[in-house]
Amino acid sequence: MLTTDRMDDTLIDVPRGLTNVVAAETALGDVRGHEGFYHYRQYSAVELARSRSFEEAWYLLLFGDLPTRPQLDAFRWQVAGARSIPDEVVAMLPRIVRVTGGADSLAGLRIALGAVAAADGIRPLFDTTADARIDTAIRVAAVTPPLLAALHRLSTGEKPLPSRPDLGHVANYLHLLTGEVPDARTERAVSAYMTAAIDHGFNASTFTARVIASTGADLGSAVVGALGSLSGPLHGGAPSRALDTLDAIGTPDRIDEWVTDAVLSGDRIMGFGHPVYRTEDPRSRMLRTIALGFGGDRVAFATAVESRVLALLAELKPGRQLHTNVEFYAGVVMELCGIPRDMFTPTFAAARVVGWTAHILEQAVDEKIIRPSSRYVGQAAPAALPPTV
Repeated sequence: MLTTDRMDDTLIDVPRGLTNVVAAETALGDVRGHEGFYHYRQYSAVELARSRSFEEAWYLLLFGDLPTRPQLDAFRWQVAGARSIPDEVVAMLPRIVRVTGGADSLAGLRIALGAVAAADGIRPLFDTTADARIDTAIRVAAVTPPLLAALHRLSTGEKPLPSRPDLGHVANYLHLLTGEVPDARTERAVSAYMTAAIDHGFNASTFTARVIASTGADLGSAVVGALGSLSGPLHGGAPSRALDTLDAIGTPDRIDEWVTDAVLSGDRIMGFGHPVYRTEDPRSRMLRTIALGFGGDRVAFATAVESRVLALLAELKPGRQLHTNVEFYAGVVMELCGIPRDMFTPTFAAARVVGWTAHILEQAVDEKIIRPSSRYVGQAAPAALPPTV
């Protein structure tokens, strides 16, 4: 058990991992794990992903309502104008790729985004106005996809491309990443995934961002801290690992043998199970539909694996109620849309940065530092220091 303080300095027990502990209040959204439902402000997040653009969901989180057409047009132009990478940082990118080995775009992003914050002179949240914080939030979220795409292209020996103001946020990212303007189906599929990934309760990276924001630090630092949290494979790194599972199984005739061996060995099957949902992950359901719309052998194999994994888990782990989570079909959809496998988690980050910045803005209003306590379980403190020997 972990502990926290009461106002009278006594300690109370709370669960490991702070499960079900309310750490703060938020008006940005909620995850209802037992219902298989989550929302951004007053709207279903999945319905937003299915029917609205990424920018509309972004605007909703920042300002509280969906934009009118004139508001949306103005917001898109503001986002497009905030994508530029400072010249000083552009010059740094090849060296960042060399330092990180090129394979870890998130590690490169942590350095590059910190450099953008420094080059822009982003001030501490404690010292800025609400309007200035919003402008900074848009700037940081808008420049993240161009930074990721530039780092990836440099790592593969390709020249980074300039952003196109005529393209929407998602289409521009795909263009910068692949060198091609996406067709409507591809853009819509990636937009749906990224919109669904913007926010999801007080997950590890979002909570990290809010803790840093509670100190009054600058918004760039809070986002870089969230990125550090996201580097762990238990948070955000599973889409590519879910595809690794499909590759390891290989063919339909090997599904039962592979899954049974994995379950009996105690190995985790990536893409299944979620710490919050006790029913099917609504994001998985949406992405499965998108994948089926593409069709093909890869999708047919993925659905066959999903069906058998769920059946075998029910048989071998009765009562566990494990379901497919978002990572399983997220990997399939991103692969179908031409996103390189090592850019799956960075693409998730390019979406989640919008949620992080919204939470940072909300936390900045509180002006109360997040400072929990711990229970000491080491050796008893001596009354006095022993003599020097």
